[in-house]
Amino acid sequence: MKHYFFFTGIIFLTVLGCIFSVERMDLLSLRQIDITATVEESNGKSTLMWERLPYPCYYRIDTYIKTTGTITEETIYEHIKTEFSTSPSCQISSASIPFYYRITAYGMFGAVTAPSTPISTPYFTTKAPIPIYHYTADHPASLMPFLVWHSIPNAVLYEVEILSAPPSKEGGTKHSSTNHLMSTQNIFTNGWQADLRAYPTYEKLYWRVRALGLKHEPIGEFSVAEPLYLNKSIEFPNRPIPNTYDQILNFHQPLYPVYQWIPLNGVTRYEVELLTELPAQAHGTTPDPNRAWAQTTASANAIYDEYARPYAGTYYWRVRGLDAQNNTIGTWSDVASFTVEATTDHRLYAAALGDSITHGGGAISCSPAFLEYSYTTYLPFDCLNLGRSGDTAHMTLERFEQDVLPLHPANLLILTGSNSLRADTITPQDIIKDLDELQQKCLTHGIRPIFLTLLPLNPERITLAFHSETDPRWQWKLNAVNTWIRSQDFYVDIEPYFYDAQNRILDPLLSTDGLHPDINGKRIMAELINAHRDLFHELP
Repeated sequence: MKHYFFFTGIIFLTVLGCIFSVERMDLLSLRQIDITATVEESNGKSTLMWERLPYPCYYRIDTYIKTTGTITEETIYEHIKTEFSTSPSCQISSASIPFYYRITAYGMFGAVTAPSTPISTPYFTTKAPIPIYHYTADHPASLMPFLVWHSIPNAVLYEVEILSAPPSKEGGTKHSSTNHLMSTQNIFTNGWQADLRAYPTYEKLYWRVRALGLKHEPIGEFSVAEPLYLNKSIEFPNRPIPNTYDQILNFHQPLYPVYQWIPLNGVTRYEVELLTELPAQAHGTTPDPNRAWAQTTASANAIYDEYARPYAGTYYWRVRGLDAQNNTIGTWSDVASFTVEATTDHRLYAAALGDSITHGGGAISCSPAFLEYSYTTYLPFDCLNLGRSGDTAHMTLERFEQDVLPLHPANLLILTGSNSLRADTITPQDIIKDLDELQQKCLTHGIRPIFLTLLPLNPERITLAFHSETDPRWQWKLNAVNTWIRSQDFYVDIEPYFYDAQNRILDPLLSTDGLHPDINGKRIMAELINAHRDLFHELP
């Protein structure tokens, strides 16, 4: 028996030695391999796929965000997260974020390849929307199908064109000169339930979509015309679709959730219910008896939760259309979910407090559910989003004990007061008083307050987007508040980077609606914050 163990040990050590030699001396020339990958999509889920190496290994996938180059005058890759996979694939986000991926193969004794050349996501740089739903001859659509596509950065709305045959020329920004049947621009999210009942004799149509800006100007081109096989005997879809497409994987959700969906054709009133467990009945037409919260809205495809959701666990939500008598139109939607992670034993490093500029959203129609519009997404460190849309500076102050104190972050980024600038009843002294009180509360509780200077406004665009006026004294108020902020111990001066060429108003290239920075604006905010990491209190 002793001889058995001896020889077994010798064999084991020999094998280990061989493996060590192969990996360390690169006998298989693995270090010369630059792993390349492609993005494949199925049912709205995107997967990064590459060829398996001719050696037993596992893979490290590092995700980076490419900076804008505005602050450092050069673009750099900021590391965001690391994942591992034993197979040559990894699920990735389809959100329109400048994500880049580097793949490294690992053996028993460490890396056996160099990190790959950065592989970019196709969703940020695409010139046209990419369809998610496909209706083939084997899986045809009804005469009222849902058409769904990946969102385009900074799009305000979309236009869908229905054609009897492929266009004479793909792409472009104009309707097809031939085969055009109909089009609509009244689409304010990345999906639409088409009404094709006027075309019952067609067995196949084509559809394509393009993104539009605030003034209905084209953003990019029409997508490649997509075949749309029809079967008039198929029942019409009768429930909205939770819009969980283009979600960013493994990122913290805002403290105040936003629920969004693809609406039913012709329905303008909806109810969302939130549950802490799966509903007793899937679909159906009545409220769940154990719902935790519910809210209705008119003429919308999203609802902003009025309550913070700080408690750890999985939450479930669904949506239904309603008629004027509160009867369900069709049935409840499928169930969607989100998870609030439990706080760890160590202290939270950072949180961001403020109004909708912090909460997220941009280009009017994009809610904070699209995390690409949150500046916290682009920070290379964990930062919990405590923003709430619609806050004035005073409203932000009022939620300190409820939303900030239980979390007790070491650092609190504070950006609030933009809605106060717009209101003609609020003075700069009012805003400063609220900000100062916020600061004192932070210091009392051992939290470092780090202010961000307020951004300029673009009143013309605000009026176009929200049909509301802006206090004509906003610039005077902005200067007074930001002068006070710059006199404090801890602040990041973001204001100078957001003016137009005339240095008068918020740059339209960085904000579609004149109030909320779009994706590149949020990236710049994050880069400026990261450039001032010396302001942060570091945890032991």
